[in-house]
Amino acid sequence: MSFRLRLTLLTAAAVAVAAIGASVAIYLVVQDQLIKQVDDTLAKTAVIGGPGRGGPFGDRGPQLVTGRQDSNGTIIQADLGVALPSLVTQDVKDVASGKRDGFLATATSQDYRIRVLVRPISNGRALEVAKSLEDIDGALAQTRITLAEFAIAAIVLAALLGLLIARTALAPVKRLTTTVEEVTRTRDLSRRVAARGRDELSRLGTSFDAMLGQLETSLRSQRQLVSDASHELRTPLTALRTNLELLERGQPADPIERQQLLGDLVVQMERLTTLVGDLIEVARDEETPMPFEELRLDEVVAEVVDDMKMRYPKVRFAVAASPTTVNGVKVRVSRAITNLLDNAAKWSPPGALVEVSVANGEVSVRDHGPGVAAEDASRVFDRFWRSNDARHRPGSGLGLSIVKDVAEAHGGSVTLERPSDGGARFRLRLGGV
Repeated sequence: MSFRLRLTLLTAAAVAVAAIGASVAIYLVVQDQLIKQVDDTLAKTAVIGGPGRGGPFGDRGPQLVTGRQDSNGTIIQADLGVALPSLVTQDVKDVASGKRDGFLATATSQDYRIRVLVRPISNGRALEVAKSLEDIDGALAQTRITLAEFAIAAIVLAALLGLLIARTALAPVKRLTTTVEEVTRTRDLSRRVAARGRDELSRLGTSFDAMLGQLETSLRSQRQLVSDASHELRTPLTALRTNLELLERGQPADPIERQQLLGDLVVQMERLTTLVGDLIEVARDEETPMPFEELRLDEVVAEVVDDMKMRYPKVRFAVAASPTTVNGVKVRVSRAITNLLDNAAKWSPPGALVEVSVANGEVSVRDHGPGVAAEDASRVFDRFWRSNDARHRPGSGLGLSIVKDVAEAHGGSVTLERPSDGGARFRLRLGGV
């Protein structure tokens, strides 16, 4: 059974319960009002027909069927000349003898229901006034038919409206289902539900579109990463293969050229090692995020600077740090700072100064190298991008893009500044201070 059919049936069932309940309530109210009117009529008639008031029933028709009885049940007077001894029950005799109070009751006589009022009068007698309920029963029967027709019509109408409402309400779900099936079949993540509105189903469609967008971006990034990595790996691997083939053939024969070839092999291996390490770091971004912890950013920078001093002994590092605490993943933050310092040292001439400052959750790295050309400033954080001047230097083109990824993962940012006196300044700002 489809959800739409279940919703339609539930709607019809709810309306059926409400309609039947309302019909029963209306019927009981109508019945009570009609019986009350008969009781009021009987009460007025009993007052008029009491002792000393004469017989007023000559013009009231055949509905008044009996009159006064004594305590033995003998009918003393039947006002219409029609005596119905069957209505003289033991309860009526008890009223005449004073054993109980008067009462109202419904009796049956000659297959008709009759409403009876019994009141005591003097000298061991009782006044019994009755009115046929034939008209009342007819009216109630017609009321039952009308209410049954109303309930049936309400249920049918509710079923039709439920079907219409279900179709309208579930239209976003149908679109969502169609989109999911289409994406599953074609693997086309560019499809969208295009939900409109602010209700829950529209929000579900909007959230699904956002999820598809994120998946599409992630898949595009992965494909781009694979493509770029393949291209970047091909270059050092080709150079390694060519140089190794030359060495295999015993070339070059000149010892100096052979030593230069071996040096090139070492450079290409370093580049390949750096590239593989950076690729692993980029791939790590796609994994489940590691838990954050409280970090002393100034201490992390001090550790990285000590390592950089060993790797670049010809470059001077000046650190100005104040105690600052951030929330983050230490290994990722350390890698980002390492990449910034490595980039600065790589572009610094021997004896140049790299200035590092730490304050308020921000790390600033300033070098005095050639700087970044204005036309290249917008691309320095792109994956695998390398300027023309950087082609002959070791590196993967992923260092600064990793810095950007780390910054964004920590709710921060990284920016490039081009000082007027040359060089470059990178500011890494981490959130969660």
